[in-house]
Amino acid sequence: MIATLHEQALFADGPIWGGVHHLSGGIEPHTHDFLEIAIIGPGGGTHVTGRGERPLRHGDAIVLRPGAWHAFRDCAGLTVANCCLSAQALGDEVYRTPMLRRLLWNEPVSSGAQGVAVTPMDPADADEAIAQIARLERDLAATRPRPGRLLGRLVTVLGILADASAPDPDAFVPVPHPAVAATIARLEAAPAHPWRLDDLARAVNLDPDYLGRLFVQCAGLTPMGFLARLRAERAATLLARSALPVARVGAAVGWDDPTYFARRFKSLVGLTPSEYRRRNAPAGFSPK
Repeated sequence: MIATLHEQALFADGPIWGGVHHLSGGIEPHTHDFLEIAIIGPGGGTHVTGRGERPLRHGDAIVLRPGAWHAFRDCAGLTVANCCLSAQALGDEVYRTPMLRRLLWNEPVSSGAQGVAVTPMDPADADEAIAQIARLERDLAATRPRPGRLLGRLVTVLGILADASAPDPDAFVPVPHPAVAATIARLEAAPAHPWRLDDLARAVNLDPDYLGRLFVQCAGLTPMGFLARLRAERAATLLARSALPVARVGAAVGWDDPTYFARRFKSLVGLTPSEYRRRNAPAGFSPK
């Protein structure tokens, strides 16, 4: 059975935690109910997720959303810097920043296992992020940690990571196929509509299988996979920012069956809708 690391144990003294570790051997499979960023420094090892095993490289930045599991094995002098964020730390400022929102919330699932996104960084940038996390660790150990200083360390780490994940402005970025762009526009305009692949393909005059292949090439996932992630994102916003009952939130985004809504939301976010609301709703919030 995979062990779970709980938020209340790690964040007793505040919403942010950080530490630098030097691993030899491995770390057993585990999951979290908080968000973890792991920056990989020098050394060797293997990262294990639900999608299999992957050699670790100096500069890898791994983002694990709540509910995702991973493990390390065959580590030899591997430096791993962890920066962990509670639901409180993932407030409006982070969530409303498009670049960070994409990185921490809806990076395409093709980048890794469900709930795990891997971004390659320049080793020098990774070393800078690791140095910031080491300072964060020292700040946390102070007799009277200063919240402003801690937040500054976090923002710097997120900024380094965001810069690394941003597209190269000088790189050639292929224009999405017009049929894919039109399909995305339809889905975003009405995510609660009971879309079917046949309907979407008919609207752009393409064979459904061909549209599916084009969509994967351009967006990294299938049209229905894109729709599911879009619905989960809209549902997350409603859960945290509205007083709608959980079942009505599901219906509002296109998942009318509350059981199915709970299952799909948890598979994409790592928490049930009720758990997500409890962790992300503002203080004093009381849904109907």
